[in-house]
Amino acid sequence: MQLAVTLVVPVFGQRDLLEKLLASARAQTHPVDQVIAVDNGSEDGADLAAERAGARVIRMGVNTGFARAVNRGIAECRSEWVAIVNTDVELASDWLQQLAEAIAQTDAGFASGKVLKAADTKLIDGTWDALCRGGCAWRIGNGRADQIAFDEPREIESAPLTCALFKTDMLRQVGMLDERFESYLEDVDLGLRCALEGIRGIYVPGARATHWGSATLGRWDARVVRNLARNQVLLVAKHYPTGLIWRYLWPLLVAQILWGFVAARHGALGAFLRGKLEGLRLFGSFRAKSAPAKSLKHILLQSEREIRKMQQRTGFDLYWRLYFFFTAGGAN
Repeated sequence: MQLAVTLVVPVFGQRDLLEKLLASARAQTHPVDQVIAVDNGSEDGADLAAERAGARVIRMGVNTGFARAVNRGIAECRSEWVAIVNTDVELASDWLQQLAEAIAQTDAGFASGKVLKAADTKLIDGTWDALCRGGCAWRIGNGRADQIAFDEPREIESAPLTCALFKTDMLRQVGMLDERFESYLEDVDLGLRCALEGIRGIYVPGARATHWGSATLGRWDARVVRNLARNQVLLVAKHYPTGLIWRYLWPLLVAQILWGFVAARHGALGAFLRGKLEGLRLFGSFRAKSAPAKSLKHILLQSEREIRKMQQRTGFDLYWRLYFFFTAGGAN
């Protein structure tokens, strides 16, 4: 199936990695109609490298955050489909073809593939996202050895924005990325909104890419941890009805406290606490008319069961082992 696809790439430096990504985009067996690089104030010539590679460059002037850059690119998109791809990704030559062929057999609104760690391609970087009742997400498979559990095509509710394909009209229907999140978990927020609208995606394991991961700042950089810690709170503020917050208060406390211990173990406790305080300060401004509790409860229970199932199949992380232990087995 031939899809009209625009590739949107948010750029903030990383010129060498960007050049590799754009080369892999040109090598796709399914043609890419246009590449839009949205530059967030790069100082290493990444914007000029993108122009030399044939991309249309939109210069934001300053670092406006991942979500705003992606939204600007989507707003300029005139194709039926848009692929959102991080700068530090390299696509297999048939990545887009694999997704297009799978999309043709479904009514899915989005699709993601198997992303491997560029530093060790025997390890999974990500596949699809799942969210527990406690407001913490797991990028399914992250850090696991590539194995049969990740070779099974399936429906999904949330696609990582590392690299994924979306129907452009679907994004305009449910709303584009929430720019208040800036960076991190904006894709989980989008996934929740899609699930609440009854829009499903697909996971296509044959669509492969590699990802360096947190190449701009580093996984445990204070800004990364602060944004993650804040946005975990904001996800709850935005989506959980008051009654569901009280119902899930214990899983919420367990999930957030355990994540604080993980941050502390990596020397980022201060950033974690600053993020939580910022999230609490913003909590009221994110409260709006939320989904019916019954709908969100069903989505969260299903998503948490998926986390538990995949942890059981591939080996428990200590975080999730403790989460399920303290929440009496989780969403059984």
